[in-house]
Amino acid sequence: MENNLVLASDIGGTHITCAVVDISTWQILEHTISRSHVNSRQSAKSILHIWANTINQSINKSVATVTRLGFAVPGPFDYENGISLMNGQDKYDSLYQINVGKELGDYFPDHKQMCFINDAAAFLQGEVFAAKLEDRPAILGITLGTGLGSSVWHRNQKAFDADLWNTQYRDGIFEEYLATRWFTKRFYELSGFREEGFREILEKHKGTPAFEMLMTEYSLSFSDFLTHFANLHQCKTFILGGNIARAYDLISNYNKEKFAPFEIIVGQYAEKAAILGAASLYI
Repeated sequence: MENNLVLASDIGGTHITCAVVDISTWQILEHTISRSHVNSRQSAKSILHIWANTINQSINKSVATVTRLGFAVPGPFDYENGISLMNGQDKYDSLYQINVGKELGDYFPDHKQMCFINDAAAFLQGEVFAAKLEDRPAILGITLGTGLGSSVWHRNQKAFDADLWNTQYRDGIFEEYLATRWFTKRFYELSGFREEGFREILEKHKGTPAFEMLMTEYSLSFSDFLTHFANLHQCKTFILGGNIARAYDLISNYNKEKFAPFEIIVGQYAEKAAILGAASLYI
């Protein structure tokens, strides 16, 4: 049992979530889940202390010994060496060029194995293993929400960040046309109504002419991104995550022919996917 356990952490800009995962069954041991809010503008010492405390909470909830730690971390980050390269992004600037693996290792002298993976790549890898899709030669991952995440997984290899959010598209970049803020901005232009997000637009305005135009435009941008991504990596299978991905069936009803060439799988594990992906580093 102990050989199958990994303490996995999902680190975001405002949080850390940890849990023990049994990688023989891809089961997150629910009683070991620990979460903490993180002020990513704090000092390195304060941030690392919160991370370490949250990790310890999960370890202490496990009845079996856990010696392997996996981390899903946003980039830029030197994932092989555990060094943070985040700078000027209004988050974790104090960790810039710090060897996070070494610093955390001081908190866990008995837990010497630490591995790191990009958070978007962890989402994809977690979905692949948990859904038993690892027999596929390759799968591409997309997360749609406040930003645009993209990742690539090849069989028997670690998933990696495709980093396509700022790829030039029309008069801007893809993220400007696919993230939540596009919906709110464009819907105001079309209707004169200001809404907080896509869910509010969907709940209040579905079926209106402005909504139909909004979805038609979004579906074209999204299909253009799928085509670009697929051509770049010669793969037509995608796993989608993020809040907007839940509406894929609706989105793809507009301009159906544009989506026909692709195999689209909507992720099933939501925020747990990154936890599973961080744990899968020990497969």
